[in-house]
Amino acid sequence: MNETKTDFVEIFQTIRASLQPYAVMGFDNRVNSETTYDLWSNKNVVIEGKKRDEVFFASVVIQKGHVGFYFMPVYAEPDLKTVFDEDLLKLLKGKSCFHIKALDELLLSHIEDALAEGFKIYKEKGWV
Repeated sequence: MNETKTDFVEIFQTIRASLQPYAVMGFDNRVNSETTYDLWSNKNVVIEGKKRDEVFFASVVIQKGHVGFYFMPVYAEPDLKTVFDEDLLKLLKGKSCFHIKALDELLLSHIEDALAEGFKIYKEKGWV
């Protein structure tokens, strides 16, 4: 059965669970609270000619009217959007934030696919 979650805490916890495996794949978790979970790479890298000692990957945050899924690979690699499912793309507001008000198994699978693809890109670029 494909149950749709509309409770923001449930949505947050479900997406956080999808992000957590990446915390042992080269990313550090800096904030893990009841409302925010994030992942960063602490590698020293050069991006567009600028030295950086960290690279943001993704986070999930409970906001006032939605749960924000912030996903940096889509900002770093705009072509990544071409592999996203239309249902996920409809939720993209701005360059890298998805506004999620309802979550079902299909949308969650699209988010998990995006995470896997983003991780692959970061790996290829040597950012993680």
